[in-house]
Formats: sequence, structure tokens, C-alpha cells
Amino acid sequence: MSSRNSQSNKAAARERLRVERERQAKKDRTRRQVVVGVSALAVLAAAGGIGYAVVQSNKPSAWEAAAKASVTAPKNTTGTNGTTVVVGKASAKKTLELYEDSRCPVCATFEQSVGSTVEKDVEAGKYKIKYIGATFIDDAATGEGSKNALSALGAALNVSPEAFLKYKAALYSTEFHPEENDDKFAKDSYLLEVADSVPALKGNAAFKKNVEDGTFDAWAMKMSKAFDDSGVTGTPSLKMDGKPVTVAGTDNPPMTVAEFDTAVATALKG
Repeated sequence: MSSRNSQSNKAAARERLRVERERQAKKDRTRRQVVVGVSALAVLAAAGGIGYAVVQSNKPSAWEAAAKASVTAPKNTTGTNGTTVVVGKASAKKTLELYEDSRCPVCATFEQSVGSTVEKDVEAGKYKIKYIGATFIDDAATGEGSKNALSALGAALNVSPEAFLKYKAALYSTEFHPEENDDKFAKDSYLLEVADSVPALKGNAAFKKNVEDGTFDAWAMKMSKAFDDSGVTGTPSLKMDGKPVTVAGTDNPPMTVAEFDTAVATALKG
């Protein structure tokens, strides 16, 4: 091989090496740019996710929003925001105030024992019922069943006072009332299942829509506020024209028909 050819081959080899090095360098630069770009996107995505989470955490819950929303009051109510719920004959001279929380197990015991007696007395015109609904168990046991059930009671009241009383009795019944820590009433589907036991509510499309749409959520929150402002600290609590109705010599509500009849008879004389 001539020296000229040898030099030419070496030069060609050096050129190929140079081209290969440049190609590799370009490839490495591209890879670095991609990595940096992806990392930047990941950082932005993480920052965006954190920002979204912060925004979401600062957003009021549906019930907090309902507490500040304008109120649609059910029919058959009076007073500010429709929070005065009185059921009974206008001719009845006395009014029995009944303070209850839908998730309250003691309220369920009271209703299962005395509820039918109360309904008969109201129907007979012995006294009227003024209902004040509470939701404090949602805070104590966590959940939203008390609020959701109260809103559904508003939907029943919008149908009629009688439907309201029957639905309230059904919610507290042995068949449907859950354990205090079981937040079943938070589910619209369960509230509608309970409603199917009330003839006036079964298959009632307007009632169903009001429950599912939360038509009376804001009303329920105002009613709950009325309970909080009443000074009553527990449920069930009863008052006759503002005076506590209790078992004689105690601060306890009457939990049997005999205790109730005696306490009410005394209150009606007062």
C-alpha cells in the first residue's frame, strides 16, 4: 500500500470518527433536553396538583354552602326561612315543642314507644306539635345523615303535614332507624327506600326529585341553626308552651306512654 493511500485511509477514518462523535454529542444533548423538559413538566404537574388540592380543601362543603344559600322553604311552614313547623288543629290551644335529631337513638326509642300516642293526641286536637330538627350528631359521630334526613323531612312536609309525621315515624322505626354510628341517612337512596313505606310518598315524583336535588338543604341548615339557638342541649326534648315536659322530679323526657300521658296532663293544666 502506498503512503498516499495510507494517509487517505487515516484521514477518512478520522472524519468518520469526528462525524460519529458529533452525532453522539447531538444525541446526548437531545436526551438531556427531553429529561429536563419532562422534569419541568413533572414539577409543574405536582405544583398544579398541590394548588388544586389546596383550592379544593379551601372550598366549602356542600352543606357549608347550603348554610349560606338562599332558602327554599317547604309548604306548610311559617316564620323566618320557614323554620316554624307546627302540625295540628288550629283550635288546639296548647303547643308541644318537640326537639329531635334524626340519627338520635334515644329519639328513636321515644318515637317507637310514644310516637303513635303523640299522633293520636294531635289528631284529636289535644295539642299541636311544633317540630324543631337538630343535626348535632353529624358532628359528634361524623357524617351528614342528620342533615340529609332533615332535608328529606322538608320534602315530606312539602307534600303534607300528615306525610311529614308518617315519614318521621318511619325514619325512627325499628325497621329503618340505623345505629348512631351508621350514617345510612346520608344516602338519598336509603331515604327514598324509607319513604316507600309511606303511601303519600311512595312513587311521588316531586318528593323524589326534591330529595335527590337537595331542594330543602338550605332550609335544613336554617332549621338546625334554630335548634342551636334554642338553648336545648339534647334530644329528645319536649316543652309545652316553652316549659319543659319531663318525668316528675327529673330532667328526663318521658320515654313510655304512661310517663308521657302523666307529664302531658300536668303540662296541659299549667
